[in-house]
Amino acid sequence: MLILAYIVGVIVVLLVVAALIPKAYIIESEVVINKPKEEVFKYAVQLKNQPYYNKWIMADPNVKMNYTGIDAAVGFIAAWEGKDAGKGEQEIKSITNGNAYHVELRFEKPFKGINQLYVNIEALTPTQTKVKTLFDTYTPFPMTLMIPLLKNMLQKDMNTNAQNLKKVIEVQQ
Repeated sequence: MLILAYIVGVIVVLLVVAALIPKAYIIESEVVINKPKEEVFKYAVQLKNQPYYNKWIMADPNVKMNYTGIDAAVGFIAAWEGKDAGKGEQEIKSITNGNAYHVELRFEKPFKGINQLYVNIEALTPTQTKVKTLFDTYTPFPMTLMIPLLKNMLQKDMNTNAQNLKKVIEVQQ
């Protein structure tokens, strides 16, 4: 009986903690690319380029991509499905004067969810460009207990994506 009371107590404490953790959070990543802003923006806004630098797509060699619309334009959709990559799609929702773009990510598998990705591209010098990515996400209760682990994992993956983007663009002539 004491063991059961202990287990129930632990579960109650975990649920209270999960209820107190904010469900919405933002993860940021930043990289400086040694290329002009126009070149960086032109490459980054094209979702068809993601298989060359996006860790999540690159991790699944059998991922199937499907595209709808005109790439680098509002309304363009890149959908994916794969054993390791899961299933979902992303849609360009807005583009701001070669300075920024906003993508909505809609996940189907392994978990359903809708998240927002904001990419700001800023010229530091004529040949150096800063790319800042903000991932605006939401985790429902009681999965909020996983947020510290998710944030750490997503931060590492976003930093990897940023470094991969830098390598790919800097190698281009």
